[in-house]
Amino acid sequence: MIETPDRTPLPRAFFDRPVLEVAPDLLGRTLVRRSPEGLMELRLTEVEAYAGAIDPGSHAFRGRTARNAVMFGPPGHAYVYFTYGMWHCLNLVCGPEGEASGVLLRAGEILRGADHARPRRRSARSDHELAKGPARLATALDIGRSLNGTDTCAGTEAPLAVLTGTPPAQEWISSGPRTGVGGDGAPHPWRFWITDDPTVSPYRPHTPRKRPLDSGRSTA
Repeated sequence: MIETPDRTPLPRAFFDRPVLEVAPDLLGRTLVRRSPEGLMELRLTEVEAYAGAIDPGSHAFRGRTARNAVMFGPPGHAYVYFTYGMWHCLNLVCGPEGEASGVLLRAGEILRGADHARPRRRSARSDHELAKGPARLATALDIGRSLNGTDTCAGTEAPLAVLTGTPPAQEWISSGPRTGVGGDGAPHPWRFWITDDPTVSPYRPHTPRKRPLDSGRSTA
């Protein structure tokens, strides 16, 4: 028998903890996206932790900016950023206010509203691929910068909310290096996922971006 997910909203106290406690505890929780288009719900299957000032991989490592200001605010808010000039990614702020830690939502299974996601994710070969990766998750749920700063603890009528869901047993949680993170932050095993879940994205190590060479210029 399939267990019915708990629909109790997660309180702010859930997010007001160290990021390495919150991140694996988000697995199996239900992310709710409410918009004029309709209601969507997603079971979180993969996340990554980013620990602010002590984490070279974090956007907040070098301090507060206009872009990352939400990360320094109260826990339980959404931090949405734009990357590579094409994609949005969704994070949940956690830890004490001012410490700027957060959890990147990397992948999930759409439980409700897949018919809204499919037109936005036409390249997906199956529903398992609709939110398989952080940019795909944001695209599938129609998440953009307008949702940056949204309080996910404001109630189920808010544009974003997180419900208790059905967390997996501890033995079904895997961890490893974060995808695409280089430098001193590369070795941290701060990516967490539900073992063998088909919606989890493949791991890819960091690949330095190459700058195009000017035509005719010597590289010596």
